[in-house]
Amino acid sequence: MEGENFISSSKQKADELIEVSLRPNTLDEYIGQNKIKESIKIYIEAAKNRDDALDHVLLFGPPGLGKTTLAHIVANELGSQIRITSGPAISHAADLAAILTNLGKNDVLFIDEIHRLNRSVEEVLYPAMEDFALDFVVGKGPSAKSVRIKLQPFTLIGATTRAGMLTGPLRDRFGVLGRLEMYDEKDLSTILKRSAKILGIEIEEDATLEIARRSRGTPRIANRLLKRVRDYAQVKGEGIITLEMAQKALKMMEIDSIGLDSVDHRLLNAIIDKFGGGPVGLDTLSASTGEEATTIEDVYEPYLMQLGFIARTNRGRIALPRAYEHLGKKLDEKKASELEKLKKVQDN
Repeated sequence: MEGENFISSSKQKADELIEVSLRPNTLDEYIGQNKIKESIKIYIEAAKNRDDALDHVLLFGPPGLGKTTLAHIVANELGSQIRITSGPAISHAADLAAILTNLGKNDVLFIDEIHRLNRSVEEVLYPAMEDFALDFVVGKGPSAKSVRIKLQPFTLIGATTRAGMLTGPLRDRFGVLGRLEMYDEKDLSTILKRSAKILGIEIEEDATLEIARRSRGTPRIANRLLKRVRDYAQVKGEGIITLEMAQKALKMMEIDSIGLDSVDHRLLNAIIDKFGGGPVGLDTLSASTGEEATTIEDVYEPYLMQLGFIARTNRGRIALPRAYEHLGKKLDEKKASELEKLKKVQDN
């Protein structure tokens, strides 16, 4: 059984219903990301005391960590309405204007994948963010004139997995920046317990830790695995998720002890066996494994790098000694020395 659908932290249709049902409504219910929570709590309280709109917020980090959830919580804490859209969905300036003119005072506009905004749309967004106004040119030639439409004060929350792709002018207009980090096993275990309670799933303590350990530091993946392990326990057991049931279900899904799936193994094996441990370019790696370059870069590489299994260098991707050890492959001293030199050059 292929494990890509289980491990991919990109949102799937099946995730939408479960995420809505499991979504916390307040910052106190939101588990993890304590630095962001503490700062946003202060900014929200200050904005409410002034009866003013919260400064625009940029949330960035790997997919599946709760950016959309946090945006909903901010709106709830402000007592405001939230309008949700995405960068690719706003193709024309008129689309953005229609959204902005329908926002009420201190409402929240959430734009997912904001790095994919059309440049012409982005330019219309600048005065909206700074002055709460829309500037349009009416007519052509000598008779053309500029028209300004005033907007209600609002808060824009932008979310992106690629902060580096945002233009400088857009990034500079956000007053609050929040980087979401991968979750540790303890926080993921707490999230799983909460999810199991809401979904009416019986799960033992050591089983939650086992699923958390294999969830790649991502709540979305943890909740997805919880549902699949529940299905396995209902059919193969008595409906209670024990450690044994969790291990058997995860083995069936080809997810190993640290959360690597068949795609991770294919990537690591390609770097080591086909390209001698690297370096190998992203496009070459993509062609040799059949995975899209953007999927490798956004979904799989971050976790492999966090584990210390691979590194990006100017010459391409390299597999590090930990990857050889995990896969049970032999790394000779000469190759180990070469890899260490490449990594040091990159680190410097």
